[in-house]
Order: sequence, then structure tokens, then C-alpha cells
Amino acid sequence: MIHQLYPSVVHPYTFELNKDMQLAAAHYIDHKEAGKCRQLHGHTYVINLTIGGDELNELGFLVDFKTLKQTIHDRFDHTLLNEDEYFNNQPPSTEKMAETIYQLVENQLLQLKNKPTCLQVFVRETPTSYVIYRPKEQANG
Repeated sequence: MIHQLYPSVVHPYTFELNKDMQLAAAHYIDHKEAGKCRQLHGHTYVINLTIGGDELNELGFLVDFKTLKQTIHDRFDHTLLNEDEYFNNQPPSTEKMAETIYQLVENQLLQLKNKPTCLQVFVRETPTSYVIYRPKEQANG
């Protein structure tokens, strides 16, 4: 079980949902200045999604946790990130991973009637290194 406190994001929403997940994936950064990261290697990524909104759906959920897991975990777990079409031949750095996860989640949320929004994506690549992605402007806010 993941027990982690994440940096919080200030927002105007009534509800805040956080979903943790872990996934194992490999990648490499094909650039001469990437050092050891040029070699194919893997990580156990720890991911936290922060979702905000004011209205619940007909089930009383802001978002079904299962939907968030399917959107991210089912797509990236046990994959080679460099081969995923969403990276579009860009290096799958932790920063790009966080941004990509945001885009995938936000695209999923935009389809929901209650219009929640992704406020923050936290991606821990190693025990000592993580990235937070926060959009400059909220889609619904």
C-alpha cells in the first residue's frame, strides 16, 4: 500500500479526489547528454492524481477510481514508454510522463457530465526524485 503525502494544490473546488497507483515501466533517453539514462532501464513509478470538482455524478462520485486506474495503469504498466504513441517520438522523461498523464486524464474527465478537472499529477521515478505537473490554467476553472 502506498502511504505518501503529496504537495497540495490550492483550488476553489468543493471536492478533491486523490488516486495513488504504481506501475512498472521501462524507458531510455536517446540523447548524448543523458548519461546512464541512455540505456534501457526501468522504474517502479509512484503516481498520484489530484482531481477537483463541485458536482458529483449520479453514483455520488467525483470520478470513479477505477476509471482513473484504467486510463493510466492499464496503458503504461509493464511497457516500454518510448513505444507509446502519446510520446510522439519525444523522450519519455519523468516530466513528459507527468504531462502525458495529465493530458490523458483531463481528456477522460472532459467527457464526464459533472466536469471534474485534473489539478495535479505527481510522478515519483525513484525514492529520491519526483516531478509535479500542474496546468497553468484549469480547464473548468
